[in-house]
Parts: sequence; C-alpha cells; structure tokens
Amino acid sequence: DQPGALYALLLPFASAGVNLTRIESRPSKKKPWEYVFFIDMVGHTEEPAVKEALQKVAEHCNEMKILGSYPVGEIED
Repeated sequence: DQPGALYALLLPFASAGVNLTRIESRPSKKKPWEYVFFIDMVGHTEEPAVKEALQKVAEHCNEMKILGSYPVGEIED
C-alpha cells in the first residue's frame, strides 16, 4: 500500500495495448484497509500482449488470480 500502487498495476495493460473494460475495488477480508481489485479486459491469456501485461502486473501485487479467460465469440448474420 503506497502512493502510485494502482497506477503501477494498471500501466502494464496500457503499455501492452490491452483495453480494460472494468475496474472494481472491494475491501479485503484478510486485512483491514487492504483492497482487492477485479479487472475485466479485452483479450485472452494466450495472446502475447495479455501475457506480457499479466507477467508485469504479477510483479506489483501480493496475489493474482485469473478467474476466467475466454476467446472472443463471433456473431453470425
């Protein structure tokens, strides 16, 4: 918990060109005044840009879990 921590967490996504569609914070149940962030993004964990961003993000957080990663579906006319 330090000034600029959220910025450091989000910067790898911007640098890799990964679009974030949602950021939500919740108080941690483990420690008072600690927060958990849920981030939705456009991309799949197997895409090189997403892999790069996630590797850099992991360096700036205590714990990281990927709750799901799904390929983009196509709509047929």
